[in-house]
Amino acid sequence: MTEPRRRAPRRRISGVLLLDKPAGLTSNAALQRAKRLYDAEKAGHTGTLDPFASGLLPVCLGEATKFTQYLLDADKTYRAVIRLGVRTTTADPEGEVVETRPVEVDPGRVRAVLARFVGETEQVPPMHSALKHAGRPLYEYARKGVAIERAARRVTVHALDLERLEGPDLTVAVRASKGLYVRTLAEDIGAALGCGAYLAALRRLGVGPFSLEEAVSLEALEAMTPEARDGCLRPEEALLAHLARLDLDLEAAWQIGHGQAIWRPGMAVGQRLRLHGPDGRFLGVAEVDADGKVAPRRLVVF
Repeated sequence: MTEPRRRAPRRRISGVLLLDKPAGLTSNAALQRAKRLYDAEKAGHTGTLDPFASGLLPVCLGEATKFTQYLLDADKTYRAVIRLGVRTTTADPEGEVVETRPVEVDPGRVRAVLARFVGETEQVPPMHSALKHAGRPLYEYARKGVAIERAARRVTVHALDLERLEGPDLTVAVRASKGLYVRTLAEDIGAALGCGAYLAALRRLGVGPFSLEEAVSLEALEAMTPEARDGCLRPEEALLAHLARLDLDLEAAWQIGHGQAIWRPGMAVGQRLRLHGPDGRFLGVAEVDADGKVAPRRLVVF
């Protein structure tokens, strides 16, 4: 009897891939395709894009998955196309039309309305979202016609600029904090203009320090040699460029690697640091504890 073929172990590859997710694909489906291309043991992304949306989706492989939170918390930049005069059940193109109204707006009025949404505000997450209630995403309840009470979240819109107003389509550039639902923002803008609206298209242009201009498509990755594909990966510490770097000598690196806190003068309690060993290799992240010592929090495994 022929023995079943054993699959070769997956690669213990690590790094950050800046992926340009296409519209029509879920973030998880895009993640799984990238994971298969790299034959990676472990992979995760740093913030879901709806299937109809496209743009920058940072994908973390291997040890880089330990630091995804730093991009989940980062500011995001989008280009949004808002269809005025129409409301849908989901506030996006995947829902059913529930209302249509005439559109009578001009650029001056639009700019005045957009200015009202800049700054801190509270936003109620939409029912058609991946936010979970009792372990299940809200969209599952919404599909069954069940409404769940949602608490408002404080979000910040740093910039909201008019790029184009052509017919019923309003194109805006948005830069905002984590937690903003652009679909809800589109609905609110339509309500403020008195005509209703839904989010017709969305493209994510930036996440934290990363730009869509640096990203690569799945099709381009598939056409590359394995060596060229590996060359698209950025190191784990690219996620942590905003943290101060602390270089350790051999003894301190050994202590940190064994879970011990080390003393360094002049550190502020709660400060997070990017650690590097005597050879320059990235070791992980530490935080200054209540005693003023640098304590390891998330370390990479070589």
